[in-house]
Amino acid sequence: MQEGILVRIAGPVAVARGLNARMYDVVKVGNQELMAEVIQIRGDDAVIQVYEDTTGLKPGEKVVNTGLPLSVQLGPGLLTSIYDGIQRPLPVLMEQQGSFISRGASVPGLDQKKKWEFKATIKKGDSVRGGSIVGEVEETPGNIHYIMLPPYVSGTIKEINSGKYNVTEVLGTLDNGYELKMQQYWPVRVPRPVTKKLSPIIPLITGQRVLDCLFPLAKGGSAAIPGPFGAGKTVNQQQLAKWSDANIIVYIGCGERGNEMTEVLTEFPHLTDPKSGKPLMNRTVLVANTSNMPVAAREASVYTGVTIAEYYRDMGYDVALMADSTSRWAEAMREISSRLEEMPGEEGYPAYLSTRLAQFYERAARATVLCNKVGSVTIIGAVSPPGGDFSEPVTQNTLRVTKAFWALDAKLAQRRHFPSINWLTSYSLYPAILESWYAENVASDWKETVEKIQTLLQEEDKLMGIVQLVGSDALPSKQQLLLEVARLVRENILQQNAFHEVDTYSELKKSYMLMKSVLLYSALANKALEQGAKISQLTKMKSKDKIGTVKFEKKYAELLSQIDKEMQHEFQTLR
Repeated sequence: MQEGILVRIAGPVAVARGLNARMYDVVKVGNQELMAEVIQIRGDDAVIQVYEDTTGLKPGEKVVNTGLPLSVQLGPGLLTSIYDGIQRPLPVLMEQQGSFISRGASVPGLDQKKKWEFKATIKKGDSVRGGSIVGEVEETPGNIHYIMLPPYVSGTIKEINSGKYNVTEVLGTLDNGYELKMQQYWPVRVPRPVTKKLSPIIPLITGQRVLDCLFPLAKGGSAAIPGPFGAGKTVNQQQLAKWSDANIIVYIGCGERGNEMTEVLTEFPHLTDPKSGKPLMNRTVLVANTSNMPVAAREASVYTGVTIAEYYRDMGYDVALMADSTSRWAEAMREISSRLEEMPGEEGYPAYLSTRLAQFYERAARATVLCNKVGSVTIIGAVSPPGGDFSEPVTQNTLRVTKAFWALDAKLAQRRHFPSINWLTSYSLYPAILESWYAENVASDWKETVEKIQTLLQEEDKLMGIVQLVGSDALPSKQQLLLEVARLVRENILQQNAFHEVDTYSELKKSYMLMKSVLLYSALANKALEQGAKISQLTKMKSKDKIGTVKFEKKYAELLSQIDKEMQHEFQTLR
């Protein structure tokens, strides 16, 4: 190992001389061996960012180069784990050191002693290559962890044995002498390779009507959830983690407030997975980096999380990654950049902000992986623009690389309209590519139905300026009817109660039938209006008000069919 000495320290950034390091090498700084990473090289000087508090460090202390890039330990035991930004298991650190982590603490990412029941799925003499599955382990009840060869290893199986092993023990060997183990390491800044990237043609079903109907997200796609404080970013991400049809959840709390992250860490272990009835943590990995933790580790946490997500994708799983929030990550970049005395860009952010954001979101993909299965990583990043200003650099640069934009609105949240996703400013670029899937799996007229709903909401917005001036009673009957139908859309389709046992999740068929019932009322009412019916008669109809009650019922199909018949009967009696 090459040694150097500290010559300068500025917060989380330090300069070491005589280190002979490469970019992104991990180094140990000072007498306490603080973990750090080389981020710039100037002649004989290496600029390093320290992942821990640098208080007390002084020039002259040694810096040791490990010669390895920042890597994560991958293998059985990742699920149910809670890590900090550099993959140190927080529960283990708390057990060893109490509530406050001492500097220089080093704990392996995976339990080195726990024995796993390994079942070999190949035999002696089989030819294997990078990504090949050699065996499997039941990591948590019902979740199989496939043991794979690292991507750049190949050969013929010389020996392999089923049995109980820990992650460091040798399971078998290849003819070239390579020893098979359950664990492998992967550098976090390098995307894991795949055989072929595929088009994102399958939606990620979230169970949230406003998203599934109006602004869908594809598996292997990326979405941004920007919103001011109190608009419901965290609740939305928890809903997505709980209800989306992903196999594995990776949740990154990146620079969030301590009390908010504590809420996540205490609530997640008690959430029940609706699919299996077992704890949601059984298929979840949490990466926690609060705002009072060192900023350099905040940047690392995002890469740590996405590398773990790619690892499970390589087993053929659909993975959903929630990053809350990328704004704090960008702020960490800004602080490091200013200490490096780099030329600032807009609002002080580094000039490479857009590149870093693109590199992160582009790791979302649906792909044929090396073991010939199909897996995906879907990235959903929360953005916290100061004052809810969506024109600031992080939000704008995120918009350039994500294809779904779910804009949270503080005014909707104040009116208790949840999810508080603004249907006028949000958008998704996936509906066109997902159209055939919806037509085949839900309804042939799904696209037309959604377009009619969107048109109603847009027409309502145009009328609201007039309504605020003269009141709705001054409008023509047809426009008053449009406002009534738009109200039904908002209250019965877009609003959803995350804390109600039934309404917290809405399957696609239910969402479709609710939309059709509202549109049926719209069609019948417009026809009746043309035939001379009064607007007061149409707005007082009892059957349309029953649509909203179906949201809270499990047997929705029968009830909506019955309501549709009642509605048609009510309109017939008008004549």
